[in-house]
Amino acid sequence: MASEPRHYGELATQLVMEARRSTQTDTLLKYNDSLVRTLIREQRDLEREADSIQLSHPVDNDEPPPALIIIQTAINRNKRCLLAYHAHRVDRLRDMYWAVGGALPHLLANKDIRDNLSPYEVDYLRAYNASIMEFRSEFSQELDIMASITNLPKDLHVQVKVVRECGVIQTENGTIDFQKGKRFVVRRSDIEHLIVQGYLEEVQ
Repeated sequence: MASEPRHYGELATQLVMEARRSTQTDTLLKYNDSLVRTLIREQRDLEREADSIQLSHPVDNDEPPPALIIIQTAINRNKRCLLAYHAHRVDRLRDMYWAVGGALPHLLANKDIRDNLSPYEVDYLRAYNASIMEFRSEFSQELDIMASITNLPKDLHVQVKVVRECGVIQTENGTIDFQKGKRFVVRRSDIEHLIVQGYLEEVQ
C-alpha cells in the first residue's frame, strides 16, 4: 500500500510545534535528531530538484517557472524553521545555565536534562561556559558577573554551611570538599552559584 504524499513544509511545521510545546510547558524537550536529519535530507532533495528545473529552463526566458518558485519557497521556509528550532533551544540552554548560577557540572549531572540534549548542545554549553569563565576572570578583582543581583554582597568572604553535599569545588585558593554539615569561610565569588542552587547556606 502506497504511503500518502507528504506536502512541503510538514516536517518543518513539526519542529516549530515542538519548540512551541517546549515554551508552553517551560521545559526543554528531547532533541529531535531524527526529524532534523530527515528535514535536512528533504532540503537536499528540494535543492537537487530546483537545480534540475533550472537546467531544463530556457536561458532566454526571464520568468522563473512556477514549480521553481514553489520549491524555493519551501527551501527558504525549511531553513527558517530549522533556525527557529535551534535558536529556541539555545535560548533555553542559556536560561538553564544561568538558573543554576553557571554551575555547568551540576547542570550536566542532571540525567533528565542531559538525556534531552544532543552532543552538539553539550559541546555548546561547554564552549559557552568557557567563554563566560574567561570573561569573568578579567574582572575577578572588581566584579563577579556570576553573583546574584537581587542580594548585594556586603563582604568579599562569607561563612557558609553545606546543606546539600556538592563534592569537591575548585576555588581561587585551591579545592574544597563541601561535605554536608560542615562550615567554611570562602571567597563569595567562588561559591555564589552554589548558594543560588541551594547547596550552601550563608551563615549570618
